[in-house]
Formats: sequence, structure tokens, C-alpha cells
Amino acid sequence: MPSETRSPRLAVLIDADNASPKIVDALFEEIAKIGEASVRRIYGDFSGARSKGWADVLARYAIIPQQQFAYTSGKNASDITLVIDAMDLLHSGRFDGFCLVSSDSDFTRLAARIREQGIDVFGFGEQKTPESFRQACRRFIYTENLVPAAATGGEEAVPARKKPLQPAGEACAIIRKALDQMEGEDGWVGLGALGTQIANLSTDFDPRNFGCRKLSDLVRKSDAFELEAGEGGSLRVRARQDGKKAEPSGTASKRAVMKAAAPVPEEGAGSLDWLRAQPAGRGKDPA
Repeated sequence: MPSETRSPRLAVLIDADNASPKIVDALFEEIAKIGEASVRRIYGDFSGARSKGWADVLARYAIIPQQQFAYTSGKNASDITLVIDAMDLLHSGRFDGFCLVSSDSDFTRLAARIREQGIDVFGFGEQKTPESFRQACRRFIYTENLVPAAATGGEEAVPARKKPLQPAGEACAIIRKALDQMEGEDGWVGLGALGTQIANLSTDFDPRNFGCRKLSDLVRKSDAFELEAGEGGSLRVRARQDGKKAEPSGTASKRAVMKAAAPVPEEGAGSLDWLRAQPAGRGKDPA
């Protein structure tokens, strides 16, 4: 019998000094979308109050603590240990990807080195994370998107984020840039391919940054783009032209045929603009 296809093996390495334990539930839910968290390690001084929150959740997710006592203040013994372990795991050849959970730019070179080996790196950190580290990862996810609106049980309350990290309008530039690089003769681009190209252009692009759950929601929310169902029911995107709603593909040719077959309307009479108003079918959203 053929063996069952296994999910990508991931090594999850958490910097306890630069990540909040409040994200742990959503963090591993997010990682599960990528692959299997085969190795789960966290680095810090768990004898201090600063890392106590992590100590309370380690057993729930079988995270192995790598204790590093702060013998001297201001030293980054935990970071060094994380890097050593990462290189050992990398050279074992057993992993398809690494998840580095930290907002510390000191891990920029580590992420770059892992990717030089042809292994994907997924970063998780706060929006304040320096660009160098964000760009060194294949994809970078802001942990603000993982913080729950409110903690439950006996946990400390977490203030709800009332507005998105960024206004939706700021997404238009990167979406338009990706479209310009991909669009065909009719201007339409598959939504899935568009998402891939955007990720190549900006590693930290995430529809959740703009208050949307999926890329299709973000495109619909913007007035700069149009969405239609293409062949096979997959969604396609096209930039609005001259500030007007984009026509579904094939409409222009239909307009020309009908115009040739129909008498020329008198001035002020109705035209064929109604074709633009015809609703496009909705297909499966690949986002």
C-alpha cells in the first residue's frame, strides 16, 4: 500500500525573551497550517518572573525548555544556544522548515543561512521587528494578529485591538505592483497566483494586517480592483480601468459583435453599458 503523504517537518524555536506566551494557542494553530511541529523548543531563563508565563504553558504544547541562567546581565546566552541548536537541526537534514518566534533582529543571519541551505524559514514576531529579519524569512507573521481579543479563565486580560494594524488602502500598492508583473493581455490574474507573487514581493504581507481574513476579502474591500469567477470557478483579479468597474473577460468582444449587429442608437438613447452591470458568477475562493 502507498504510504500516506506526510506534512512538512518543522522545527519551532521560540525566544522566550522576545515573544509573549499569550500567543501560544494561535501560534501553534498557525504553524499547523504550514506543517508538523516536530521539534518544539523554547529558550530563556525560566527561573525569573519574565518567563514565568511561558513556564505555565509548556506542558500544554509539549514545548521543551532550554534553560539559560542569566549569570551576567546584558548577555544573550539564550540567543546563542538557539542558534547552535538551529544549526545542529539544519545539518541533520531532517526538517523541511524552521519557525523562528522572536522580534529580535539578531536572528537575521540565522534565517538567511537556513534559507541558503534551501530550507524555508517562517518568522513570527511583533510589528516592531526590524525589516532585516522580516525580509530574511520566506514569510513573516505579525504576532499582533495572533493575540486573542480577550484572555479567558484566570489569565491576564489582553486589550482588544479595535482597528487593523494597517489601513486597507496601503495594500493597494503592493497588490497593483504584483498585478503589473503578472497580468495577461486581458489584465486578469488568478487570485492564488497573485497571492504567491505578493508573498514573493513582501514577506510580511498578510490580509489580517488590514482587517481581512483572506486575500479575496481584502480585494473586495478595496475599490481599486475587481474580482470575477474564471474558468473552473477559480477567482481572478483585475485592476479597475479609468476608475470604472472592470469588465469580465470576453465582454469587449461581445460588445463589438452586438454593436455591429444592432442599429446605431439615436443620441441620448440607451447603450450596451448594461453589460458591465451583469453580475459575475462566484466560484471557489482559493485564498
